[in-house]
Amino acid sequence: MKSLITLLIIMFLISCSNNKQDKKDNQGSAFNSSTVYYNGDIITMEGNEPAYVEAIAVMDGKIAFVGSKEEAMKAAGKDYSMVDLKGQTLVPGFVDGHIHFHGLGAQAVTAHLLAEPDGNCNDMATLITVLKDWYAKNGTDKTDGWVVGMGFDDVALKENRFPTRVDLDQVSKDKPVMAVHISGHFAVVNSKGLEVLGINSNTQNPEGGVIRREKDGKTPNGVLEELAAIPHIIKIISPTDREISDYYMDKGQEMAVSYGYTTAQEGRAMTFHEQLADYAKRGKLKIDVPAYVDYMFPQYIRSDWYGKVYKNHYRVAGMKLTLDGSAPGRTAWRTVPYLIPPEGQKKGYKGYPAIPDDEKVKQIIDTAFANNWQLLVHCNGDAAADQLFRALAPAVAKYGNNDRRTVLVHGQLIRMNQLDSMKKYDVVASLFPMHTFYWGDWYDKIIGTDKAQQISPIKSALNRGLHVTSHTDAPIAYPNLMMILWTTVNRVSRTGKVMGVEERLTPYEALQSITIWGAWQHFEEDRKGSLKEGKIADLVILDQNPLKIDPMKLRDIKVMETIKDGEIIYKYKKQ
Repeated sequence: MKSLITLLIIMFLISCSNNKQDKKDNQGSAFNSSTVYYNGDIITMEGNEPAYVEAIAVMDGKIAFVGSKEEAMKAAGKDYSMVDLKGQTLVPGFVDGHIHFHGLGAQAVTAHLLAEPDGNCNDMATLITVLKDWYAKNGTDKTDGWVVGMGFDDVALKENRFPTRVDLDQVSKDKPVMAVHISGHFAVVNSKGLEVLGINSNTQNPEGGVIRREKDGKTPNGVLEELAAIPHIIKIISPTDREISDYYMDKGQEMAVSYGYTTAQEGRAMTFHEQLADYAKRGKLKIDVPAYVDYMFPQYIRSDWYGKVYKNHYRVAGMKLTLDGSAPGRTAWRTVPYLIPPEGQKKGYKGYPAIPDDEKVKQIIDTAFANNWQLLVHCNGDAAADQLFRALAPAVAKYGNNDRRTVLVHGQLIRMNQLDSMKKYDVVASLFPMHTFYWGDWYDKIIGTDKAQQISPIKSALNRGLHVTSHTDAPIAYPNLMMILWTTVNRVSRTGKVMGVEERLTPYEALQSITIWGAWQHFEEDRKGSLKEGKIADLVILDQNPLKIDPMKLRDIKVMETIKDGEIIYKYKKQ
């Protein structure tokens, strides 16, 4: 009997020992409250030079220790998991300087019209086929009765032109069809689409937008620019039915976490703020989403969602103001003419403002300053930047400018001397070096070689002491932050031409621009953006170290895991 009891006790102790070992060997599951990551390149992003540590300990969603493996294990307490990185790289979770989180759903759900290397729509025939195939497979139940595709690029199409209603009539004559341009600033609709939208020969151009016409100067050809397009795009890709809306946001969120996002800005919230808030309220957000509400909807900024504290991973962070359009689409507002005007425009065309009235812009910025709302300003052309500075001057004089972190978004065609104005008004430069790859060769043609070398002058901005970030502006292209690293570091066009060698960032600076600098832009540097004791355990595991590989291979890096508040929310699965 005693022998049996002794045997049972021994078996129990062995079982306990094995269970404890199982816990220590698991890969950060929710079984344990603490996790120690080790045996990889752990980059803290603390300081102006790369700093590595042997291990970090995560406890209850926070970083408990950063340093040696031995001390990390002590800091993790009695019950913890050991995660062997196996030589992979651990960095803070990614914080994009500018992205449209809500739009990711439409990018994931609708037809993919991107050209190479992101898609295969390199000619008009393929674009039409992709839309037809998508319609045959998906129908229109989830797109408000429309056949919708996103991301076509007239510059990358073999025909070097926009599709027209005639082209899209080949997709369907009975269903309305919409193809959204890669910039998000244009849409093309078929004949049925024009009918549904109520656009005909008698329809006038809206302020800040253009309805392109046939040769008779009256009949719409299907191409809609800026504010003739954007309200319709938003309505069609923002389903109000909760089930369908959830489907879009689920798919968009899946895409975001697969690219390492732990914070994904909503860069221009409109009425769909209500959908985002409802989605958050029901606990469906896995990552943090700070939303910047279009100036036309101040009631959302004045809501309970406004502030620096997230509620269920969502908050309204400030106001968005758009002053002009797309640089490659040539609706960005310049002080000098484009060398090649777009279809329907004459020589001397300089683009145009979204808000022609300077006084209205001043009133909008005055409202933001008076309420201490952080302001994001979409501004591509130098004339738009001049308008911004004219409006900032009286607001700064009236209210002061202490740590407002006003952000100029994109800045493709700003002049070098305007960087000094940005420094004067303490404006963050969230620039867009991704354009160097997608449209660098096109800029050579439309603004000239010398000016093309200066697009998104991010290094010059940094050298002048500006705070800078880089961004994807997804769903413009995929929200691939490794592509952002690649373009920010290399600045190489589709044809292999270097677009402004002096504007290249180092790999470490480029990584800062989507981690600690991105967190700073959002007033979150005290809890995100670097691996430091006490900060939130927002982490990304990469298969390679972006600071050690050939810079031309940066875009090949894979996100292996995304970790939010200490919990794994994405794991790479080999296809």
